[in-house]
Amino acid sequence: MNARGCNRMSQRGSYNDRDDVQQGIADDGIEASDKVRRTEWRVLGTGVNDLFVREWLPAAGKPKAVICLAHGHGEHGERYAHVAKELAADGYATIAYDHYGHGRSQGKRGHMLSMEAAIADLTLMLEQCAKRHAEIPLFLYGHSMGGNIALNCAIRTKPDLAGLVLTSPWLRLAFKPPAVKEWLGRRLATFWPSLPMSTGLKEEDLFRQNGTEASRSRSMKGDPLSHTIITPRAFTEIQDAGEWAIKHVNELHVPLLLLHGTADRVTSYAASKELADGMREGCDWNPWQDGLHELHNDLQGGEAIACIKAWMNDKL
Repeated sequence: MNARGCNRMSQRGSYNDRDDVQQGIADDGIEASDKVRRTEWRVLGTGVNDLFVREWLPAAGKPKAVICLAHGHGEHGERYAHVAKELAADGYATIAYDHYGHGRSQGKRGHMLSMEAAIADLTLMLEQCAKRHAEIPLFLYGHSMGGNIALNCAIRTKPDLAGLVLTSPWLRLAFKPPAVKEWLGRRLATFWPSLPMSTGLKEEDLFRQNGTEASRSRSMKGDPLSHTIITPRAFTEIQDAGEWAIKHVNELHVPLLLLHGTADRVTSYAASKELADGMREGCDWNPWQDGLHELHNDLQGGEAIACIKAWMNDKL
């Protein structure tokens, strides 16, 4: 298994399909011959808002499992195309939707109606996965904010999953906002919940580029589908749900793979460790030494993806 993390596992602590063949972003690390089938559609989510969904499938044959992927705040599912293609090469189907207010989905940019609404949208996507790929195992994979939503969904609704993968989940931030700012945010969440505010996110805090075209193509700068906007309600809903999940993680009913970089400057590594420590059993905790927030895009991104594949293969 992967030398950086996977060898340290088991530490306690109505839609319209369009099928085609796509090679994806140029020079994304996948050989031109490694083509995958790609499908996209829209589905009606919470609040009568369309959610945009895309799926990557192995070029031939039936997938051995399907992965429902929940992306992080301010980004969108297409940023995981290289991850999905790596997974497709190993026989996995990946379905990635854009959250409400993100990517090509409807909704006010950066807003969240409620955590319950976000969980309902994810539950709908899990149902779509099961409908499209009956009788094969289903994994749930969440990154950052998507990791928070995925974890809360798993604990609260108990979906039928082969396993849960979390990378750098937003349970807490890596820094504590000033008390006055946090107090003001909670007041605004009540009186002006959809006020657009800047996250202050810096691209250099997400991942280190290695100078290749593939690495540059994953930058959020100049990406019209990405943003650095958050609303008071979104912030408080995510923060509160993160604390709730830490307190209730021992109610998780499925195996968990948890990866977090020790140098993450966006979400709290310590909170992930606390989460791992709070599970009585079933958590494979993988601290990623010196890793930044987006492990799948960072300098050892290939190793991180390989770690996830190895863990899922072990659960089949």
